[in-house]
Amino acid sequence: MMTFDEYVQNIDEKWKASFLKTWATIETHLPQGFEVGISHGMPGFEVPLEQYPEGYHVDNEPLPFIGIAVQKKHLAVYHMGMYREPKIYNWFTEEYPKHMTTKLNMGKSCIRFTNPKKIPYELLAELAEKMTVDKWIELYESRPTGPKS
Repeated sequence: MMTFDEYVQNIDEKWKASFLKTWATIETHLPQGFEVGISHGMPGFEVPLEQYPEGYHVDNEPLPFIGIAVQKKHLAVYHMGMYREPKIYNWFTEEYPKHMTTKLNMGKSCIRFTNPKKIPYELLAELAEKMTVDKWIELYESRPTGPKS
């Protein structure tokens, strides 16, 4: 399994500084309890198995929360809480134009930035602060299929 440092070593120089600043911004502003991990080939923040032993229903690994990845043409921030909590999704889409002049490029949980010099770090900091580990577990368990037995 790849480590965080190995992941960073493989990032294209064009994206390395913005990836590291995005990482530091989110890490600094996340509520306590999330841990660093590598999930689905990208570094991110997750709920440790010690706190949520059931883990992610797909692979029984720690429950992923936020992933940060550098793709070929963009930096992506995957915020699983936005996917499960419409209030946070709506808040983010309403706040984005107040911080950026570029069009929002996003899916249900993936925010894509195509210019490494145009990333709304303050907005990402606020987003990171919006959900605790306990709230994320509660939302995850309320998914339509219900928690794993």
